Amino acid sequence: MTVAPEAPGARQATGRPRTTLPGPARGTEPGGERRRALTRLRATDTYAVVGAAASALSLTWLLFAWVLPFNGAVGFVVMAYGLFLLVYALLVSFDEDGPAIVDRIAAAVVRSMGVLLVVILAFVVVYALVEGRKALVHLNFFTQDMKLAGPLEPLSVGGALHAAAGTLIMITIALLITVPAGLVCAVFLTEVPGGYARFVRTIVEAMTALPSIVAGLFIYATVILGLGLSQSGLAAGLALSVMMLPIIIRAADVVIRLVPGTLREASYAMGTSRWRTVWHVVLPTCRSGLTTAVILGTARGIGETSPVLLTAGYTNDLNLNPLHDPMVSLPLVTFEYVKSPEPNMISRGFGTAALLMTLVLLLFVAARIVGGRGPGQLSRRQEHRRVLASRRDARRFDGRRADSASTPSPIPSPNALTEPGSSS
Repeated sequence: MTVAPEAPGARQATGRPRTTLPGPARGTEPGGERRRALTRLRATDTYAVVGAAASALSLTWLLFAWVLPFNGAVGFVVMAYGLFLLVYALLVSFDEDGPAIVDRIAAAVVRSMGVLLVVILAFVVVYALVEGRKALVHLNFFTQDMKLAGPLEPLSVGGALHAAAGTLIMITIALLITVPAGLVCAVFLTEVPGGYARFVRTIVEAMTALPSIVAGLFIYATVILGLGLSQSGLAAGLALSVMMLPIIIRAADVVIRLVPGTLREASYAMGTSRWRTVWHVVLPTCRSGLTTAVILGTARGIGETSPVLLTAGYTNDLNLNPLHDPMVSLPLVTFEYVKSPEPNMISRGFGTAALLMTLVLLLFVAARIVGGRGPGQLSRRQEHRRVLASRRDARRFDGRRADSASTPSPIPSPNALTEPGSSS
């Protein structure tokens, strides 16, 4: 059987193979409209941003210098930002239509707010470091307290060791109280719903906005005046725990509720109890979110001043015993030093603030390292334990196989077939 040759000019007449169906061009919709990519960065977008920024700065300078009787850096920045958005919308409208213009303007606003927050944070950190550089360059600032240093003493005498030690002791006591209590309460609110859980959630939400001075007065009235405990680091830790507890509970409650219900259902289907499901499924799944909750609570408690002043008092000596004698923290020392009229004390205050930020950063990094692993991600120690457990199981299975192979199988006797009750 022979196939007739294709007629000459068939492909030339249509311009494409016979098996190709007609359709829209690549990148276009069936209606003929070209699909717009909103997330792709093009050269025209960069030109529009740079041109809008240059135009906004030029117009603002012209208005401030020649037209309007305005002055001040804040007004200049606000007007320049408003003109930037207007000019940017005008430039984008030359190439795009309404939805794309709104999308570009919203993206510019969101990104500029992010840049503003980063600039503010960098300004605060750099300002504290610059103002406290005279105190930070001395080693005694990190190794001595202020027992022998007065307001007129040079920066080569005295330091902030007593305040750093007090802050670590207070926040450790507060974390030992709030982390177990907060996580247990969050698990209760999520896993045991009901009327009582709703009541507890309402109380927690109300305590979130509790003023810090009220928490300090509560511990001062109940623990110091009522129980007779002296002003100490323990009382300050209790006051900080009152401030941190609702933050940790609220954040952990939200995180635990984000765990998919299918994971709980799969665990219950395997016959696991509720507490084992929470311990082995729910909490490991949201480990990173729980770490964030603890970080938020720590950030709230480590910067408090008034509860520490009411419950721990003030001292210039190093005190490592949280049960007796006054104790001081870094925020309280910063407040006391900065309000002094002496330049050396002001430098010590800014140096203490820089030390506090460094300490908070170290605590956050440690918390992220400990609890920042994702669901199912094991540490090296956990992987080593799994390997050892697998090897033990393999040896146990090999031993069972050897025992079954060495034990002979029972051979039925010939009279077994003729015994009464046997089937013929």
